[in-house]
Amino acid sequence: QVQLVESGGGLVQAGGSLRLSCVASGTTYSINSRGWYRQVPGKQRELVASIIKDASTNYADSVKGRFTISRDNAKNTVYLQMNSLKTEDTAVYYCYHDMGLRRYWGRGTQVTVSS
Repeated sequence: QVQLVESGGGLVQAGGSLRLSCVASGTTYSINSRGWYRQVPGKQRELVASIIKDASTNYADSVKGRFTISRDNAKNTVYLQMNSLKTEDTAVYYCYHDMGLRRYWGRGTQVTVSS
């Protein structure tokens, strides 16, 4: 079983920064892709950023140039550095890992950006 635990969310003013972390524990294997989604009430969960096996990255257009995804394989951790935050970035941010044919999710961390 794999557990993903996010941290680093919180309340920040517009223009500020936060760094999210997601630590994977349990039996991790063959991680094909991992990254971050976000969701606001009443809307579908949307992909924010992902990093795949060869370390290539992918970002939503709305966060390009402001967010950076990275990983530390030794620590089983994936990060999301969020700079120049906007009020529209307010959401619950969920970490995911694709391993084999399964997708695992964390429970989410709230990010609130005030104006």
